[in-house]
Amino acid sequence: MKYHIEGMDCASCIGKIETALKRMPGVSDVELNFATETLELSLAPDAPTQASDIEKTIKSLGFGISANTGQQTVSAIDIDSDNQMAPQDKRWWQTQKGKQVVGLGILMGSAYALSLLFPAYGIWVFAIAVIVGVFPFARKALALAKTGSFFSIETLMSVAVLGALIIGEAEEAAAVVFLFSIGELFESIAADRARAGIRALSSLVPKSAILLDAQGGQRNVPATSLQVNDLVLVRPGDRVSADGSIVQGASSLDDSPVTGESVPVAKTMGDNVFAGSINIDGVLQVRVEKTAADNTISRIIELVEQAQASKAPTARFIEKFSRYYTPAVMAIAALIIIIPPLAMGGDWSTWLYRGLALLLIACPCALVLSTPAAIASGLAVGARRGLIKGGSALETIGQVKTVAFDKTGTLTEGKPRVTDVVAFTQEDSSIQGQNSQGQDEILALFASVETGSSHPLAEAIVSHAEAAKVVIPVASKASATAGKAVHATVAERALAIGSPVYAADEALISSTQQAQIEALQNEGKTVSVLFDEQNREVLGLIALRDELRDDAHEGVAQLKAMGVRSVMLTGDNRLTAQALASNLDVEWEAELLPEDKLRLLNEMKNNRKIAMVGDGINDAPALATADVGIAMGGGTDVAIETADIALLKSRVTDMAHLIALSRATMRNIHQNVIFALGLKGVFLITTVFGITGLWIAVLADAGATVLVTLNALRLLRFKGAPPLVNPPKVVK
Repeated sequence: MKYHIEGMDCASCIGKIETALKRMPGVSDVELNFATETLELSLAPDAPTQASDIEKTIKSLGFGISANTGQQTVSAIDIDSDNQMAPQDKRWWQTQKGKQVVGLGILMGSAYALSLLFPAYGIWVFAIAVIVGVFPFARKALALAKTGSFFSIETLMSVAVLGALIIGEAEEAAAVVFLFSIGELFESIAADRARAGIRALSSLVPKSAILLDAQGGQRNVPATSLQVNDLVLVRPGDRVSADGSIVQGASSLDDSPVTGESVPVAKTMGDNVFAGSINIDGVLQVRVEKTAADNTISRIIELVEQAQASKAPTARFIEKFSRYYTPAVMAIAALIIIIPPLAMGGDWSTWLYRGLALLLIACPCALVLSTPAAIASGLAVGARRGLIKGGSALETIGQVKTVAFDKTGTLTEGKPRVTDVVAFTQEDSSIQGQNSQGQDEILALFASVETGSSHPLAEAIVSHAEAAKVVIPVASKASATAGKAVHATVAERALAIGSPVYAADEALISSTQQAQIEALQNEGKTVSVLFDEQNREVLGLIALRDELRDDAHEGVAQLKAMGVRSVMLTGDNRLTAQALASNLDVEWEAELLPEDKLRLLNEMKNNRKIAMVGDGINDAPALATADVGIAMGGGTDVAIETADIALLKSRVTDMAHLIALSRATMRNIHQNVIFALGLKGVFLITTVFGITGLWIAVLADAGATVLVTLNALRLLRFKGAPPLVNPPKVVK
């Protein structure tokens, strides 16, 4: 059973609902998501509890409830669900709590005016205002007590207000109700701000799409109705309606809604596109590859929802602390009211007043809100760079002292690129380093022989030749020797491309050529040799390497500046690993199997937090073993699902930004907790000694809640790790 719950303003609301539902027979598997205001539970078929009982119980606690059909997407905040979006579209004064604050304000203003006109009846006017104002809170406190939450914030407030009314402090009691209502309204506004990120993500996907039929006809259909293999038209200025691939046309696309990259990306036939991307200048036909429930935006929404639903260790501690804190405070207040009059002959009314003021000051609103508000803000900011799967991951990443990087696809781009083209003369086999014409001719022959091969190195060579606008001659009689070489006839010459080891057996390699091969290999490059099979003459070399990402140097340097050690772990050969690691100035281990990575991670932990960054299926065990597993967004689904964090933009620099964000979030939490407890501690003392009264008590409680919330919202302005003073020089 799925429901949409309205009115959950802080994490303590979840505890109240959970406590009530778990006491109902037949109800199990209760899962509440504060961020999306959703409730999921299981109800036994033969249980005495009915669906109407569940709805009645939740309504009695002061929350709104409606059935959640969860139609099209995994998101509880459905882009097509108007009834769910409507409450969030309301202005604060249109909400239930807003109306309550406005109504109480008018009631209190009227009470003050009447008390001035009729002073003798002033206390009665205020008493009416207090009773009307406290009634919703007292009713909620009673409902909570019936369902197992005996020591709620509402109970504290109701007892204090009614006690103040009994001892004749009606004006102060009215102020308590009004200011408490304002505090509740602020919590509601803050909660809505925390949910705004998910609503913004939902709005990225257009609600309609232009579907193309087999005859080329066009018709508008709901984007949620698109199926895999449907063909859709995307006009200039339109948002892409579904994840898919381009089958016709070329254009520049603004992927910033999905990846955050501000520079448009040129895409053509065969390239993938994301739902929510903006088509800038071309007409595209896109074949749908994922339904609305499974597209990139929906996956992001789902993971953000899951992340905000999970609680950080600090948040769990604060909630557990507050469960003992509230009854302890009520017991202390009772002792303050009873002991001084009985033991020291104090005045009952004076100490009753002070005990009630203490109850109000001790309300744990600010304390309970201090952690989830900061975590929600931190997760919202983190969503700009990656998917952080929960407050625990956000908290832990800031404590990391070592980051272990996989090489291929993580520090490097994950695809080989041509780095060197070397042509040899036919006369003396000396290197023509300056002869670009000779290099173009050799590159053309390489591309001709490799045309048609699906090997990654072959595709890299052909792509490089096409980018260099080299005319590629037509080859014939193409064949391959499995695992060794490819062969073809070009311009009536029988040519072959193979590794240096294969070429040494089939052709004559001079000492000069061998020195060039070894020099390239020592740079961590893969060398392919082109030779004439008839006269066994070596014609040239091409060197390829999976190059470092453009931001790898900066990312590693930022981590170093933050006191974080970087280590590269790879299954590649030692020469390649050493060359790239030397370029980055990081520690390295090479020729590792997945179990070797696990062993090294456990060795490196040594009572210190460690993060693992990878992108492949073979990295999944290491990602699960590390304190924090981080997957590149372009990696395999297995890696992304296993990891605690997925970097959407696949940028190495985002590692430093996430660590900086985590540290900023924890500083914010510590500030909130210290402020909330410190302020209460000061006013508890002043109240016991009669220095401050109910007015100050209420202001202290409401003020602490507001300031803690505002401090948490400061995180939304987080810009990232500080820039480097001396950026590293990139060596290609």
